[in-house]
Amino acid sequence: MAHFLGIDIGTTSTKAIVCSLLGEVRSVASRGYPMSNPAPDRVEQDPQAIFRAVVQATREAIGKAQLLPQEIRAIGFSAAMHSLIAVDAQGRPLTQCWIWADRRSFPQAERLRHTEAGMALYHRTGTPLHPLSPLCKLLWMRENDPELFQKADRFISIKEYVMYHWCGRFVVDESIASATGIFNLHERTWDAEALAWVGLQPDRFSSLVPTTHVLQGMRSDLAKEMGLHPDTPLVVGASDGVLANLGVGVLSTDHLVATIGTSGAIRQTVPVPSTDPEGRSFCYVLTQDLWVVGGATHNGGVIWQWFVERLMAEEGKGLEGYDRWLERAATVPPGAEGLLFLPLLAGERAPYWNPDARGVFLGLGLHHGPSHLARSVLEGIVFNLYGIATLLPLGDGTQTVRVSGGLAQAALWRQLMADLFNREVAVPEVREASGLGATMLAMVAVGALQDLTQATAFVKLKNFHQPRSPVTRHYRELFKLYQRVYHQLEGEFAELQKIGPFHETG
Repeated sequence: MAHFLGIDIGTTSTKAIVCSLLGEVRSVASRGYPMSNPAPDRVEQDPQAIFRAVVQATREAIGKAQLLPQEIRAIGFSAAMHSLIAVDAQGRPLTQCWIWADRRSFPQAERLRHTEAGMALYHRTGTPLHPLSPLCKLLWMRENDPELFQKADRFISIKEYVMYHWCGRFVVDESIASATGIFNLHERTWDAEALAWVGLQPDRFSSLVPTTHVLQGMRSDLAKEMGLHPDTPLVVGASDGVLANLGVGVLSTDHLVATIGTSGAIRQTVPVPSTDPEGRSFCYVLTQDLWVVGGATHNGGVIWQWFVERLMAEEGKGLEGYDRWLERAATVPPGAEGLLFLPLLAGERAPYWNPDARGVFLGLGLHHGPSHLARSVLEGIVFNLYGIATLLPLGDGTQTVRVSGGLAQAALWRQLMADLFNREVAVPEVREASGLGATMLAMVAVGALQDLTQATAFVKLKNFHQPRSPVTRHYRELFKLYQRVYHQLEGEFAELQKIGPFHETG
């Protein structure tokens, strides 16, 4: 039986997953790499370290599956969005990889966000005007390091870097391109006005290709090192977010997808491009006739980690501590007996796009204890995700929420999702959704399967949760208050940042 390899280049690690044509996972391997912060608001990674992690994870996954090189029918690629590397004509990096968390281009993003031209650009490209956008990163480089900007032969993402050094060609799939802020969703080409803003011609970027485009001609030395045949088809694939939708079997508006790891996201698959009137959601390409809309939050599982390891550090850390506090939160009724939490500790992307936002406990009383805090923290994370969902083109036919990620393993959190969203919640059995989605796309691209619908047929679900109507009504009232509280405090967050910390002057 033929096997397929999915490679998912994430923010902190690369995962390689080997699947059979029936979607059975044969092996998974992972290799991590660090992030560096060379200056405030700068978050970078070493492209070569990521490249080596890709090679090592691939070799390990194939070795675990005990497969011969010719037994891998095709390889599909997934990667994190919004990365930027300046390279020379030989593909050698002139910069580190600036990742989505890099905020150096905040002034450029704010300048564009408050203009009609900037909003029109968002509606053409589907990428919110935010420092994560490569468009804003390029504007920063042009204004602050013009020598480097002119010296670079082209500007690429981490996936393009890896594929170039595998196959010697600069190509970028329309999915990764649609997360740059420079790709026109409707014309499916580099946006002329965006190019004019950054002062670049299309030849300073990789050639645009569909997500099912196949490359061949892998470097023989790399192929041998990884246990692959040099002629193995390499399907360029898409971004991790849209492939996560595919990997959990969502190809229509009938389902929502919630990913809750360190950060979080809510996504929906739609048949036509869709943007938000206020520029708060994203719209990225999946295939020629499918797009994924949604929003990402900074404040996902990291907030639960903060609560357990910082606020409640005396009671134990690690998995045992997390489980203990989930049990204690479950003893408190919905609404935490009048305690509401805004989980915006890291500033926020969707739904508010406010880097000054911060966390708030509202309603603390003498009757509240640590278990109430735990319950309100979990509820606050879900309220924030629901706020993102309200930006999407939800219809009455949207029936279920499919959840993945670390916090999604908690039954209490899944029930909170079901109650607030008023929809059935279920968990896909395979946790590596983006990697599995990459293998599905590869299966279709090389003709092993007829279409993506056939590919998603083998997605299996577990841990079903049904909404409870009385709890849903209570949570919807609390959500209205949650939104009002945020908007009432929005200006105060900015004032707090202006005041800043106290410094002893002498």
